[in-house]
Amino acid sequence: MANSDKVKKAAPKTAKAGTIKLPLNKIVQGDCIEVMNSLPEKSVDVIFADPPYNMQLKDTLTRPDNSKVDGVHDAWDQFSSFGAYDHFTYEWLTAARRVLKDTGSIWVIGSYHNIFRVGNALQNLDYWILNDIIWRKSNPMPNFRGTRFTNAHETLIWAGKSADKSGYTFNYDAMKAMNDDTQMRSDWVLPICAGKERLKVGDKKAHATQKPEALLYRVLMASTKPGDVILDPFFGTGTTGAVAKKLGRNFVGIERETDYIKVAQERITAVKKLDDEALGYTLSKKAQPRVPFGNLVERGMITPGETLYDSNKRYAARVRTDGTLIAEEVKGSIHQVGARVQGQPACNGWTFWHVEKKGELLPIDVFRQEIRAEMH
Repeated sequence: MANSDKVKKAAPKTAKAGTIKLPLNKIVQGDCIEVMNSLPEKSVDVIFADPPYNMQLKDTLTRPDNSKVDGVHDAWDQFSSFGAYDHFTYEWLTAARRVLKDTGSIWVIGSYHNIFRVGNALQNLDYWILNDIIWRKSNPMPNFRGTRFTNAHETLIWAGKSADKSGYTFNYDAMKAMNDDTQMRSDWVLPICAGKERLKVGDKKAHATQKPEALLYRVLMASTKPGDVILDPFFGTGTTGAVAKKLGRNFVGIERETDYIKVAQERITAVKKLDDEALGYTLSKKAQPRVPFGNLVERGMITPGETLYDSNKRYAARVRTDGTLIAEEVKGSIHQVGARVQGQPACNGWTFWHVEKKGELLPIDVFRQEIRAEMH
């Protein structure tokens, strides 16, 4: 059995909070509340939770041809009342908040049966809602009875630890790059889990509510970095673990059901982590290393006395030994001089100024990117 697929038993109920070492890339068998309460405080970067939906199904659902619909009838989705479900929700969200880093965030997915109750609990526990995401299913299950609209979407709530806890990861530029350089919206059109991706034991679904890997791929790409720790307290058949391993993230899975754990282990063992080059993604400008213009000068990429121009050669400025520019009587940084010559309040000097090399005008930002590439 591979190291990433080992199963650990839940800590005993008497274990003190935070006494158990974080079980990286392992599945812990046990109650999610007990296990989370035994983990180190502020130890995980992101939580993805797919809790029971409490669907309150009473009758067997059949298709028009009288064949039975394979819905959710498992014991883990059944609660005696809304009050019992709310109590469970508050308990696991409280435990989750304790293990989440101050810079961390949490994702919770649900349907109309439970997501409003979960959202209420999140806010009452001082989580700060960042977005609600509509996962619009491109191939939803029809409403066979014809008594209401087809349930064609689920909702994900993305929240920070609190309003005053900043620093959570959001890979805005990577999301934009994935969406053909268009800002990613909060409505995601993705198919439900079907075909070869749907895990089965014999001729039956291994899990009634298995989530598609495409959904977790987008969640983890949006809110985590390679090496981050993602906790899934309702691990099921391991979609979170499989995608985390592929993307070079660490996971901690918590699951009660032995049958689900067995399927998840086999699944994750078969996953191969992407190589370091493939794991690269578009970083936001804020996340990239700072490179002063003076670095270009001292390294000889641009020499003192050289003339910089705008792209149309309407403006010119000479480079001084300390990396400042001079244009007529104007002196200062690449940004200050760029703004003054144009009569503008501000200017991005990196994109405004160009240098002539072998008869070609190159934006000075080209050289900054060279230095950044070396840093990485």
